[in-house]
Amino acid sequence: MLKNSLIISLFLTSFATFAVTKIVIAPATSKLVYLAKKVTGEHTGEVKLANGFLNFDKDTLVSGEFEIDMTTISNSDIKDQEYHTKFLNHMISDDFFAVKQFKTAKFVIKSAKKMKADNYEIKGDLTIKGKTDAIAFDAVANQKEAHAKIIFDRTKFDIKYGSANFFKSIGDKAINDKVELDVVLTAKK
Repeated sequence: MLKNSLIISLFLTSFATFAVTKIVIAPATSKLVYLAKKVTGEHTGEVKLANGFLNFDKDTLVSGEFEIDMTTISNSDIKDQEYHTKFLNHMISDDFFAVKQFKTAKFVIKSAKKMKADNYEIKGDLTIKGKTDAIAFDAVANQKEAHAKIIFDRTKFDIKYGSANFFKSIGDKAINDKVELDVVLTAKK
């Protein structure tokens, strides 16, 4: 009897130690802003969050994931309506994100190393166009919101259009392979 009580006590203590709080992310108040640079300028805009969550052990981020609705790609810098429409149609085409086939992109945290206070070194898997690549970045996260600047190489996801690494004679039409994504995730209330 004492042996069984000891085993149950150890089990309950272990379980309590690993209690995780799941924070559901609010798509309506979260924000994902991209910046894509090219030799002759840059473009910026937003994509909307589809869903996501972050898991915390007490006040420490331990895991999480979020999904991006690629059908919501927008642009905020092109004022000419004809060029604006042409640009967005090109972004959703097979040259870039192939949105008809791949409606979402996804990021999954594989590790979150707490550096100090709410600062983390995040490592995880980013999936775009059905291809997954490991990326790392710094983030600030707590149970109310998370902020990060994610920089990824678009060619790792078979987005090679305009890349000087694949089209050597492209000259001033080259598009930078690195894309910046400023991410602000807010918790559902």
